[in-house]
Amino acid sequence: MSTPLHVFEDRYRTLVRDLLEQPDPTRRLFGIVAIREGYEVGAHEARSMYRIGCAVQLRQVRPYDDGRFDIETVGRHRMRVDAVDASGPYLTAEVAELTDDPPPELTDESLRAAAARALATFEDYRHLLTELRGDEVLAGTMPKDPELLSYSLAASALLSLRERQSLLEASSAYQRLELVRYRLAEEIRAMQVLPSLPATEVARTGWSPN
Repeated sequence: MSTPLHVFEDRYRTLVRDLLEQPDPTRRLFGIVAIREGYEVGAHEARSMYRIGCAVQLRQVRPYDDGRFDIETVGRHRMRVDAVDASGPYLTAEVAELTDDPPPELTDESLRAAAARALATFEDYRHLLTELRGDEVLAGTMPKDPELLSYSLAASALLSLRERQSLLEASSAYQRLELVRYRLAEEIRAMQVLPSLPATEVARTGWSPN
C-alpha cells in the first residue's frame, strides 16, 4: 500500500534528507508507529507509542523551496519497537521485523475462504457507503493474494485508531481477514441504524499532515 505524506516539521525534514543520502533506494526505510493518545511531544511521545508499527520505504520525493517535502511511501513489513532513542533530531529505535505466523492447522483452502468472506463483506460495506454518500467511494480493485488483501482491506476501511492497531497486530493473514470482516460487519450494522455515522473523508486521497 502506498501512502502520500506532506512533510513540514523540521525533524521530519531532517529525516527525509538523511534518507535521501542513502545511495541504495531499497534501504531508504523508516518506521511509522501510532501514538496511543495525545500528541507527539518529547519524551512523552516515546512512552505513549504502540510497540507494533510498520516499516515503510521512501519511494518518491518532491522538494519545495522552503524545505518542505511531498513524499510517497510504500509499506514493507510489520515491526516491533524494542527500544527508543530520543537523543537525536528525530526518534530512532531498535526494531525487530515481524512475519506472519499462521495457525499450524490452517490450509490454503481455509485461507482462500477467509479471503472470500472478508472481500464479500467489504463489497457490502463499500456499496452501503456509496449509497449513503451518493457517489462512488473506496474505488479500485483489491488484490487476490490473501495476505495482500488482508492489508488492503485493513487500510481501506474507516476504522478507529484502536481498531486499525488491532489489525496491524494480528499475527497472520487469516486472523487479519477474520478480524477485518468482523469490524466491517459492525460498521455495516451501525450505518444501517445511523446512516450519517461515517462523517469522515471516505476516499482519504489527499496529502496527510505529519
